Amino acid sequence: MMLLLNTSKVEVSSFLLIGIPGLEYMHIWISIPLCLIYVMAILGNCTILCVISTEPSLKEPMYYFLSMLALSDLGLSFSSIPTMLRIFLFNSTEISGDACIAQEFFIHGFTDMESSVLLIMSFDRFVAIRYPLRYSSILTSSRVGHIGLVFAVKSILLVLPLPFTLKRLRYCHKQLLSHSYCLHQDVMKLACSDNRVNFYYGLFVALCMMSDSVFIVVSYVFILKTVLGIASHGEQLKALNTCVSHICAVLIFYVPIITLAVMHRFAKHKYPLAMILIADAFLLVPPLMNPIVYCVKTRQIREKVLEKLGLKRQR
Repeated sequence: MMLLLNTSKVEVSSFLLIGIPGLEYMHIWISIPLCLIYVMAILGNCTILCVISTEPSLKEPMYYFLSMLALSDLGLSFSSIPTMLRIFLFNSTEISGDACIAQEFFIHGFTDMESSVLLIMSFDRFVAIRYPLRYSSILTSSRVGHIGLVFAVKSILLVLPLPFTLKRLRYCHKQLLSHSYCLHQDVMKLACSDNRVNFYYGLFVALCMMSDSVFIVVSYVFILKTVLGIASHGEQLKALNTCVSHICAVLIFYVPIITLAVMHRFAKHKYPLAMILIADAFLLVPPLMNPIVYCVKTRQIREKVLEKLGLKRQR
């Protein structure tokens, strides 16, 4: 677990994750809903991908972007929940340094990718409402593919330096992390060597991701301005209704992040348990809820899913 250096200093080569402090006796019971969430998130997002890939009627930009969102959610689930299950099921809290650094790379990468997809989807809704007759010509299949590829590469390049900056740090004595999975800022705080580069670059990555939320708000300002310019009240409601699913996905993703940031910055009394639960919800809730929201609020998706399940007669 530890490697002896030249002097009396001891360098840590592995870290310890935590479950829910004070509720260790409940871990085995907590693992049951956690398993259900994991299975439902995988089934839900795989169903979305399967339906969109096999239905010719869903070959539209909106559904291509929804596929990207589902892939991001699957990536978040695969990179975080198995480690959490290992803690709650087997009380296996130790994780090697390399595995921890790899996990934080994937978690931050897929988090940024999901944030980018939500930004792209807000632009998609703006184009669909502002230029309905030119929608298909503006967002062609090839253009959608290029946009998705550019943002995927951007997410990878943005978080790629994080593992290397963590790898160069020395970790002495302290091993205990603050969550059930590895995050850059959490690992960085355990370093006993100079971590200023990690701090500033981590802040830069966080600002880049939060800038997505700012552009999403700007997109909806333009969407609202366009909708208010529509004469018919019924058409206004119809246009806004096409944005409900996306708004729900944005709230599900950003509310835990903003809540954690506010608690860290402004809370006079720190509540570690509340912070741990919100941090876990950040990775658990979006992959679970996004497929449900889009199935419930998007008629085309709902009907095709019901047809696939044999609950609705195919036309």
